[in-house]
Amino acid sequence: MILDLGLPDMDGFDVLREIRSFSNVPLIILTVRGDETSRIKGLELGADDYIVKPFSPVELLARVKAVLRRSHMPQLAREEKPLVAGPITIDTAQRRVYKNGKPVKLTPIEYNLLCQLVKNKGRVLPQSVLLSKIWGSEYADATEYLKVYIQRLRQKLEDDPKNPKMILSERGVGYKFDPSE
Repeated sequence: MILDLGLPDMDGFDVLREIRSFSNVPLIILTVRGDETSRIKGLELGADDYIVKPFSPVELLARVKAVLRRSHMPQLAREEKPLVAGPITIDTAQRRVYKNGKPVKLTPIEYNLLCQLVKNKGRVLPQSVLLSKIWGSEYADATEYLKVYIQRLRQKLEDDPKNPKMILSERGVGYKFDPSE
């Protein structure tokens, strides 16, 4: 889905909130609002990408393909065991996440980011590596995207998101998943 924030009858952020209340459809914001506050707000509300006008049609197509590529990852073999790390269980065959046995609703990007962190639990993953793996190499310097999605994962998975115990920051380097700390 491509959403313009400049709608005549309703604020685009309200539309985004409404969509995210019932769907995880891949969504790109396309708008003239290029200030950092708007970009961060859009990503925090659930957009998978944010493009500011004017834009190149070729760039838009590349970003649409990247978002679709990330949201439609191939299913893993059926015999693959779930990833378990502390209170978090990831059923990779069904692309579902549970915390203490209760389902947690994640967007495709949140899911892919969590999988990267859990598969490398205990290891610090540099920001550039996470950005390249989740968004593609053209996003290797887009650290604000990563910060927003880490914050969203903490909101959904941590008991106290302001004092995370599982999704930890290594200042100036990257992030690690370590449920034992």
